[in-house]
Amino acid sequence: MAQSPNPPSIDDLTTSFERDQNTTATYDEAIEYYKKLSLRYPDISVATAGLTDSGLPLTEVIVTNDGVFSPDQIRANNKVILFINNAIHPGEPCGVDASMMIARDLQTKHRDLLEHAVVVLIPIYNISGHLNRGSHSRANQNGPKAYGFRGNAQNLDLNRDFIKTDTKNARSFNKLYTKWSPEVFVDNHTSNGADYQYVMTLIATQKDKMEPSLATYMTESMLPDLYQKMAEKNYEMTPYVYANTTPDEGIAGFLDLPRYSSGYASLHNAISFMPETHMLKPFADRVKSTYFFSLSMLEHIDRNHDQLIAARKDADKSTKTKLVHDIAWEIDKNVIDTVSFKGYTAKYKVSKVTGQNRLYYDHDEPYTKDINHYNTYTATISIDKPRAYIIPQAYSHIIDKMTANGVQVEQLDKSKMMDVEIYRIEDFSSPSSPYEGRYLHRAVEVSKSMELTQYHEGDFIIYLNQPIDNYIVHTLEPQAPDSWFAWNYFDGILMQKEHFSPYVFEDLAERFLQKNPNIRMKLESKKLQNPDFAKDAFAQLQYVYEQTPHYEPTYNRYPVGRLMEK
Repeated sequence: MAQSPNPPSIDDLTTSFERDQNTTATYDEAIEYYKKLSLRYPDISVATAGLTDSGLPLTEVIVTNDGVFSPDQIRANNKVILFINNAIHPGEPCGVDASMMIARDLQTKHRDLLEHAVVVLIPIYNISGHLNRGSHSRANQNGPKAYGFRGNAQNLDLNRDFIKTDTKNARSFNKLYTKWSPEVFVDNHTSNGADYQYVMTLIATQKDKMEPSLATYMTESMLPDLYQKMAEKNYEMTPYVYANTTPDEGIAGFLDLPRYSSGYASLHNAISFMPETHMLKPFADRVKSTYFFSLSMLEHIDRNHDQLIAARKDADKSTKTKLVHDIAWEIDKNVIDTVSFKGYTAKYKVSKVTGQNRLYYDHDEPYTKDINHYNTYTATISIDKPRAYIIPQAYSHIIDKMTANGVQVEQLDKSKMMDVEIYRIEDFSSPSSPYEGRYLHRAVEVSKSMELTQYHEGDFIIYLNQPIDNYIVHTLEPQAPDSWFAWNYFDGILMQKEHFSPYVFEDLAERFLQKNPNIRMKLESKKLQNPDFAKDAFAQLQYVYEQTPHYEPTYNRYPVGRLMEK
């Protein structure tokens, strides 16, 4: 492609970080920089991709070596798509500056790394947080001089919003991500927590949640290669330091649920990572390590693109055809690996503020030793995949979210009675205060039964056997930790709409028990077993009411049917 007339000079393509290594680009500087890149290098595209809560659009940058910007054509050319996200937490801006330099350098000294890959990146995801610029919100962080704020314009953490999509950011992201459906996804971060010698730690998608072909490829090929390449670049990495106390007492693999960026991407069968640079290291090193991580990833892709594409295709096939889905996990503390870890000795001394013992890490006593790494999770809930889910059209807002993620949805062309498996919500717990704007349900317990159910013309039916089945199952199964039920989208079923007046219902209850002696026996048995129940007249009437036809069948009845027939 022809170069733009009057393109920017090389000097104009020096980043603000390169001019001052304790500075990160502002929003305007970053977007203007990519526009300059696209003017000088026609193999770079800059476009908008939907609105954000800030009122400003999400920006999509595509970096190629051939000017092909169509996802379908790129896949036809057998190229790997690497998707990089930056500034989801704008106080952690390493990726903003690293990606600016990567995009430029891929057109100059590293252009060969685009022979088998295309880079798609979001310069700044949380735009409103990035615009909320200051120097104090990251109290424990070593630079830069000014940076953005973690919450967005709704004061929501976007790295908890990938499934619930309460923000315009997440809704635009879902569509953009689905458009590209990358093989590899990277979301750049900076960590809080313990002190140690590494500039960068790494969260990889929890392997036990992934399809086997991707888990094997990531653990046996990609991760060892990335760790080696980063060490060769003098930025040795370690797994993310997820510890209850100090690292020398052991670290655990992070369970990246779908609310998080990497967990969301894994539902789409991407290998996904959150590089976490260390808050106490100089900003210059944090940016450079992030730059080298992207470079190392592209080096790996360049040499292994065929195997990576094959692993992804196998994963999509597995997702479509498997009959059982795991939807919840817990760590298996009986499976213990070890990692060689470079830390600082943890010590305690009397605090000059509180007078109590306080923790500190002694940099005069570095160590290298093997520590325990708990990185195996086992499924605690598994479900048999239905043939299809049927969703009443009253929940069309959920369907909008699913189609944005590539889910193929049909509608019934006529009303009909269908024999489906129905869940009833038997128990759950919710926090006393909101979590990211919602009262997230946990520990959900269900019962299930086959019920002949009336569905109407226009109701939605989602047949399984799609490459995106993992997303479908994890959002529609109420026991999944990030399901639509967990995020309060079905809370209307959790409240009774009709009740009874005890003085009126007494006579009706008496007649009902006369006609149903078996229920009378159960009532008397319950009174014998529970003295408090025996003293509570209203509780006894409520028990009888729940056995009568007057008790509303929709209460606690999950409205999504599971079609089980072959």
